[in-house]
Amino acid sequence: MKKLLIAAAFYAGFANVAAQTVAPEQDNDLKTWYHKDFATTKVYGVNTANAYKFLESKGLKPKPVIVGVLDSGVEVDHPGLMKNMWKNPNEIPNNGKDDDGNGYVDDIYGWNFLGGKNGDIDVDNMEVTRVVKKFQPVFEGQDSAKNKENQAKYPDDFAMYMKSKEIFTKKSQEAKQNLQMYTMIDGVIPDMVRLLGNKTLTKENLATIKPSTQQEAMALQVLAQVASDPQATGKSADEVGKYMKDQMKEAIDYFKPQAEKGYNLDFDPRKEIVGDNYDDYSEKSYGNNHYEGPDAKHGTHVAGIIAGLANGKEPQYGVASRVAKIMTVRAVPDGDERDKDVANAIRYAVDNGAKVLNMSFGKPVSPGKNVVWDAFKYAESKGVLLVKAAGNENEDIAEHQYFPTNFKSQTDDKPFINNMIVVGANTNDADKLKASFSNYDAKMVDVFAPGDQIYSTVPDGKYEYLQGTSMASPVVAGAAAVLLAYMPNLTPAQVIESLVNTANKSTANGFDTLSRSNGVIDTAKAAEYAYAHFYKADNSSKSSKLPVKKQKDRKVIDRTKL
Repeated sequence: MKKLLIAAAFYAGFANVAAQTVAPEQDNDLKTWYHKDFATTKVYGVNTANAYKFLESKGLKPKPVIVGVLDSGVEVDHPGLMKNMWKNPNEIPNNGKDDDGNGYVDDIYGWNFLGGKNGDIDVDNMEVTRVVKKFQPVFEGQDSAKNKENQAKYPDDFAMYMKSKEIFTKKSQEAKQNLQMYTMIDGVIPDMVRLLGNKTLTKENLATIKPSTQQEAMALQVLAQVASDPQATGKSADEVGKYMKDQMKEAIDYFKPQAEKGYNLDFDPRKEIVGDNYDDYSEKSYGNNHYEGPDAKHGTHVAGIIAGLANGKEPQYGVASRVAKIMTVRAVPDGDERDKDVANAIRYAVDNGAKVLNMSFGKPVSPGKNVVWDAFKYAESKGVLLVKAAGNENEDIAEHQYFPTNFKSQTDDKPFINNMIVVGANTNDADKLKASFSNYDAKMVDVFAPGDQIYSTVPDGKYEYLQGTSMASPVVAGAAAVLLAYMPNLTPAQVIESLVNTANKSTANGFDTLSRSNGVIDTAKAAEYAYAHFYKADNSSKSSKLPVKKQKDRKVIDRTKL
């Protein structure tokens, strides 16, 4: 699920907004902060430039690495992305034929599992909504005796139903309340502008304003909160009005689909649009080649973090901009992804040559988890690395399960596969390193990576700041692609070990207890580690022979024994 991360709820203040001395859109240093070298700047970036310098200093020649972006879609002709988009070499564009025989017609840049002959899914249900709708008649129908019989007969499904019902009841109410609140704030923006008049937004100026109506009092109360936001303070009335309009649009656009569709038991777009049988997990040949879909903001942003290219005056570039090609596989709607689509997206990407898959999505229940886990095992058998966002609930995921997961049970000592790395999000503030929203766990989260105030590509050829573990995951996917481009012999487990063992550690606010690595990835250090311990020269890579390293020279992480 794509998760809104407004700076802070307006009635609660703006405590989560990082202080900035200039507006973000004018701060080129902020736009590229996640590439910084911690050793020289004390900012926990991922040391992108030095990774390339080290690998090239060894005479290594990179091979392009295909990175599958399993997401909401990608604007494939974005000026900052189009040169780094994967193109299917075995498919003739737009001839209406399945030239490569893979079951997907005209899949030039990837595939869309959220579409069909009748269009594309934009908003879909939350998974808990689908579970409640399916199982409510089974476990809480009109026949109480039959209910008890079913509860005893299907204990796992009943447990999932009860968990889903609890979440559905809570979240559906929250969505409605938030929509009401943000709509109300949006309605008093004209009053805010009028009250400010020719004054700028400061707490001192607000103290001189006396409201004459209840609506004006409400507008003044909101202004008092907004005055703490460094992106709004000191601005003119018109500037504050525009800023608030943008913020409220983002909030309303997020909560309205949830309130009206995501948590609506009667809403189901799947049948009319996709036309498949969702419960038939064996179906694979459905969808279309509409790579962007109705809303590709999330996926386009993720793609830019991995492989964006500097474009005109825009300084943004992806971690693997020199070596990665983006394959877009659309499987994440505005709502929760469906397990069938996720499994098929993984298999599609693997079968078409992707070596790294980025998965910036997740949900609290997963009725088709076994099908997804089978796809994980398939990727593992093909040597494909899975990179997964930890989630944005600020929860310990050993206590609050977050699917898809590489642990079949939260109590398991080890993951059941060795090819997945789970990523939390950090900020550019060394004293408040963990992003306030990021999930965490010392066993089930492997590393942290920059995920706060991340500037990247969005549709219509534009760029925006977004935040979330959704942004941290592609940073790691990009770093992994860099390692694999120069050292193609690396296995997923070796890439993971290299990233985990070389993370820049921190003890700030207990950061060393939040992941297995106790730190933030450093791409250059990971490259040095992988080169020293795992690299093997091949005919296409130039390198001097390396001395054989003894086992005691490194701390080996055996993923199968964690």
